[in-house]
Amino acid sequence: MGLYSLRRLLASVLTGVIASMLVFLLVRAVPGDVVAQMLGQTSDETAARTLRAFFGLDQPLWQQYLRWISQALQGDLGQSWLGGQAVGEKVGQAFLVTAEIAIFTLLAAVAVGLPLGMLSGIYDGRWGDLLIQGFNLLGLAAPVFWVGLMLLVFISATFGWSPPLIYSGPVDSLRDNLEMLALPVLSLGLLQAAACSQFVRQSVVSAFQQDYVRTALAKGVPVRSVFFKHILRNISITLITFMGLIFIQILGGVVIVESLFAIPGLGRLLLSAIEGRDYPVLQGALLVIMLCALVVNLVIDLLYRVIDPRVRLS
Repeated sequence: MGLYSLRRLLASVLTGVIASMLVFLLVRAVPGDVVAQMLGQTSDETAARTLRAFFGLDQPLWQQYLRWISQALQGDLGQSWLGGQAVGEKVGQAFLVTAEIAIFTLLAAVAVGLPLGMLSGIYDGRWGDLLIQGFNLLGLAAPVFWVGLMLLVFISATFGWSPPLIYSGPVDSLRDNLEMLALPVLSLGLLQAAACSQFVRQSVVSAFQQDYVRTALAKGVPVRSVFFKHILRNISITLITFMGLIFIQILGGVVIVESLFAIPGLGRLLLSAIEGRDYPVLQGALLVIMLCALVVNLVIDLLYRVIDPRVRLS
């Protein structure tokens, strides 16, 4: 267990280094820079050279990367080039908002998708299965921004209710916070629930075709006992893997719903940083999202050994 965990940790560190390089290069690939944003139509070369030197943009890319990553490893993500605020503070505040949405969305997706997938797989081919597959098809095909807009229009027109316009944290006002996050979580949660349901259904249907399950059913073991004692245990590893993928997809979808519902999370922070070419904020936000994905994958890999000690790292 110790060697397995160490090797997975080292692999995650190496992946993180490569991903940080990609983040840095992709940010620099965005057309224009903060100097062009600040000077606008002004063609003052002296001012442009001075600002580029001030922001360190006159140095080679490898020197800029080493300076940034060395400071990041010390917990310093720099300062915003536009507002002067510490990047760590801005990203930290936005991350708490995004994490709240992502966690609630994952819980909603699993709470809805897992039982639907189980029922659909158990009653394969019956009318209940067909209804659930219809829901899955709609959820997999619909874009998240369309679902969010439709939910907002439907709830506003039907119940005369709309979410608060100003975000409130759970400490400030729990009620306002839950009302603000209800539609974003519902928009993302329904789509991810459909994906979860379809995945669980396919796993259950496949498991029912295995010889050990057919033998148990032929011996008269109740379907419920076979499902919980054999099928669910055997699909648990693939299910955990899929839940990790869902969580990472949720982090990507949050960018859309945060912009749609005016929520000050990482999604809106990323968009504003791109518009202003604020490299430190953009790099810091992308780095945090990347680290979240790495941590989720590492936790999943470690859970493999907890669930099945036979798992080995090839």
